[in-house]
Amino acid sequence: MNTPEWLKPGLVGALTGGIVVAVAGFAWAGWMTAGGADRMARSMAAGQVIAAFVPMCVEMSANDPERAAKLAVLQEASGTRRRDAMMATGWATIPGALAPSRDLATACVNALELPAA
Repeated sequence: MNTPEWLKPGLVGALTGGIVVAVAGFAWAGWMTAGGADRMARSMAAGQVIAAFVPMCVEMSANDPERAAKLAVLQEASGTRRRDAMMATGWATIPGALAPSRDLATACVNALELPAA
């Protein structure tokens, strides 16, 4: 069987074009794999859940009878110790969870706008 002269360059061109389109799509056009999309969706959902619970954390701090003592401990702490102190107050525990959330504690500390230690 005789193959036409243009077949080999045509196949090489098609293969090269497909590779270029795939590289450009994933690198610059925003294409992603299912795993990448799943990771991005989980991250965005977690961020939205934390944002939804920040007002609850601030309200719990406002209604706590031991608010002054707990705020004094928070103001004395700095950096990650401030987050850990917020977790110890109980204000950063999502209802139904067994333990406080680190992300919620960080967001709640920021929402309370405490002066820098």
